[in-house]
Amino acid sequence: MQNIKPFGPTIGKTKISKRFFEKLNKEFESKSNSRKIDYSSKLASQIKNEIKISNNFIKKSLEKEIKANIRKFLFNEKIKDIKDIKILNLWVVSQFKGEYNPIHYHEGDLSGVGYLKLPKGMTNNKLVKNKKLKTNGTIDFINGQRGFLSKSIYNVLPKVKDLLIFPNYLMHTAYPFNIEGERRSFSFNIKIIYKK
Repeated sequence: MQNIKPFGPTIGKTKISKRFFEKLNKEFESKSNSRKIDYSSKLASQIKNEIKISNNFIKKSLEKEIKANIRKFLFNEKIKDIKDIKILNLWVVSQFKGEYNPIHYHEGDLSGVGYLKLPKGMTNNKLVKNKKLKTNGTIDFINGQRGFLSKSIYNVLPKVKDLLIFPNYLMHTAYPFNIEGERRSFSFNIKIIYKK
C-alpha cells in the first residue's frame, strides 16, 4: 500500500490479488439474473450497466482482502484505534464508449475504486492528435482550488488490478473514452468503527 498526498486528502494505491480479481469478474459475468441487482439508479453516473454485488458474496469472497487493504491504508496514516470496518456496499461498473461518471462523492468514511478490465488504447484521443494530457477513460480526484504551488486535480491512469482508496468526501470523476471496448471497475464504501 502506497499512500499518496497530491493535495490535502490522502489516496492509497495498491493492487488487488489474482484471486479477488478472478472471483469478482466471474461473479459479474455470471449468467444468473437472480443474482444481478441493477444499481445504476442509485449512482451519479451516465452509465447503463452498474450491478450491485450481494452482501453474501462480499462477505464470502471479498471482505477479508478489502478490510486488510483498508487497515494498511489507515496504519500508514497512523490511525490504529479501529474496532471494525463495515462494508456498506460494493458495485461493478461496466463503462463503454461515450459513457462517463460526473464529478461526485460517496457515502461512509472511505471509498475505493478498482479496475477489472480496460480497453487497449483507451486514453488515445482520435479528435486531438499529440495531446499531452490523456484523460480519456482516466479518473480525476479534485480538491480545493488551483493556486501557486497547489494542485487541485490529481489525474490517475488506471491499470488492471489497481485499487485506489480515498476519503468518501473527495470529489472525483471518470472520463468517457471514444473507442470500442469495456472499462470495468468496482467501487465500494466503508464505515469505520473506532474503539471507545
